[in-house]
Amino acid sequence: MTTASPAKGTALPWSGLLALTTAAFTAVLTELLPAGLLPRMAPALGVSEARVGFLVTGYAVASFLAAIPATAALRGLPRRPVLIGTLLGFACADAVVALSSSYAVTFGARLLAGVMGGTMWAMLAGYAARMVPAERRGRAIAVVLAGITLALSLGIPAGTALADAIGWRPAFGTLAGLALLVVVWIRRRVPAFPGELPGARVPLRRVAVLPGIPAVLSVTLFLLLGHQVMYTYVAPFTTHTGYGRTDVVLLVFGAATVVGIWATGALVDRWARPALLGALTLIVTVMCVLALYADSPAVLLTSVAAWGVAFGGAPTLIQTALVNASGPQHADVATSLQTTVYNAGIAGGSFTGGLALSGWGAGALPWTALPLVATALTVVVSGRHAFPTAADTSAPKGRGELRDQPPPNRSRPTTPDRP
Repeated sequence: MTTASPAKGTALPWSGLLALTTAAFTAVLTELLPAGLLPRMAPALGVSEARVGFLVTGYAVASFLAAIPATAALRGLPRRPVLIGTLLGFACADAVVALSSSYAVTFGARLLAGVMGGTMWAMLAGYAARMVPAERRGRAIAVVLAGITLALSLGIPAGTALADAIGWRPAFGTLAGLALLVVVWIRRRVPAFPGELPGARVPLRRVAVLPGIPAVLSVTLFLLLGHQVMYTYVAPFTTHTGYGRTDVVLLVFGAATVVGIWATGALVDRWARPALLGALTLIVTVMCVLALYADSPAVLLTSVAAWGVAFGGAPTLIQTALVNASGPQHADVATSLQTTVYNAGIAGGSFTGGLALSGWGAGALPWTALPLVATALTVVVSGRHAFPTAADTSAPKGRGELRDQPPPNRSRPTTPDRP
C-alpha cells in the first residue's frame, strides 16, 4: 500500500473514506447506545438507571482526558496500526459489555472505549485529508464525518430496535463484530501513512497557537455550548411549547442533519467561509424564532429542521478549517485539542442549560443559547485567517504547512516536511 501523496485531480478513494466513515459510525454508536437501553441494562447489572447512564458519562470523561496525551504519545507511530488498534479496543470493550454481569467491569470497559474514542477522533479528519489532494480535502472530511450523522439519525434508533428484538447483550456483541469488520476493511482499503519523525514533531503548545487554531477552537467551543443548551433539554422545551412530541422533533432534527452534511460536502471545498457564516447565522435566527414563536407547531418543526441542516454541516466546515490551519501533518494534534474542546462544550452547554432550565424555565433556553452561538458567528466574521475565502489563499496547501517550511535562499540546509 503506497504512502505517496495523492495526485491532483484524481477521484476520491471512496472505499477507504467509507471505511473511515464506518469507523466514526462505530465510535458514536459505542458511545451513545447505552443511553437508549437504560431500562434493559439496569436490572441485568443490578444498578439503577441513573448509574447505567454513568456508562455514557464515563466514556465522555475518558475521551476528554485521553485525547491530547494519547495523541501526543502515539504521534510517532505509523498511522494505520494506531487506527486499527483503536478499533480493536472498541471491539474488546463492546464484547466485555455484552458478556459482563458486573457493573464495575462494564464501567471499566466503557472507560477503555472512551480512551479509544478520544484517540480515534484525533486521527480521522487528518487521515482523510492525507488521502486526497488538497483541493478535495473538505469533501473527504465531510464523507468521514457523515458517520457521526448517520449514527445519530439512524444508528442509535436501529441499535435500540435491535436490542428490543434480540436483547441488549447481542446488540453490543453485534457492535463488537462491526468493529472487527471495519478493521479488515481498513487493512485492505485505507493507505498506510508514517508517523511523525522525532525531528519533525512540533510541540503541542506550538500547534495550539498556530495562526487560525485558537479561532477555530473558540468557534468549536461556543457553537457546542449553545447547541447543547438547547439539544440536551429539547424534551422540556418541546413540552413548554405545548407540542409535546419530542420523538417527532428529534426525528426532524436528525433527518435535517443528513441534508446538512450532504449540502456541506458539495460546498466545503469552494465556499467554506460563506457556508459556515450561513450555517451559524441560520442557527442564531432559529434561536430567536424558537424564543418568540415556538408555540406554533409548524414554526417549531420548521425551525428545528433549519437548525438540523445548519448544525449538520457546521462540524465539517469547522474541522476543515482546523486541518487547513494546522496542515495535514499536524492535524492529529490539532484535532486532539478540538476533541477536548468539543467535549468541554458538550459538558458546559448541558450544565448551562440545566441552570437556565432550573432558574428561569424552558422558555429561557433559546435566549441562553443565542449569545453563545452569536459569539461563534462573531469569531468567524472577524477571523478571515482561520476561515478564509478561496480568494484569500493563492494555494490550497494548509497554512500550517506553509509556515513550517523555511523560506527560500537560506544559507543553512533545510529539511522538507514529511507526512
